[in-house]
Parts: sequence; structure tokens; C-alpha cells
Amino acid sequence: MQLTVNIQYNQLISILKNLPANQLAKVKSEIENIEIVSNTNISEFQNFILEGPVMSDEQYNAFKEHRKSFKRN
Repeated sequence: MQLTVNIQYNQLISILKNLPANQLAKVKSEIENIEIVSNTNISEFQNFILEGPVMSDEQYNAFKEHRKSFKRN
């Protein structure tokens, strides 16, 4: 038998705040597991983008300077 309940976000937060510490820790653990599972559904392209190169702050500042010089002409 399965029961489905519609709970508003604020109601859910209120319920969670009233849980004892050990039960709240269990809920937190379950939520963390859900996030991990949902991240496995990333497409190949999304994974490619996420693992791509990233500019350092120094490189970004140099890029901005070059961009300024092109705008002057």
C-alpha cells in the first residue's frame, strides 16, 4: 500500500524542524543520497562542459584588458 501526501514547502520545513536530532540526521543522509543519484543522470555533453577548462583569475583579468583594447578601436 502506498500513500501520497501533498505537503507545502513551509509545512515540510516545519515538520523537519520538529524532528529529533537522530531522525533529522537520517533525513539529511537520505537527501544527500538523492542528490548523488540525480547527478548520475548528467548527459555526456553536460559532463564534457563540467570537466572543461576554467580560466584563472589572472587569465580572466588579462582577457578583460584585451577586451578593453578592442573596444577603443
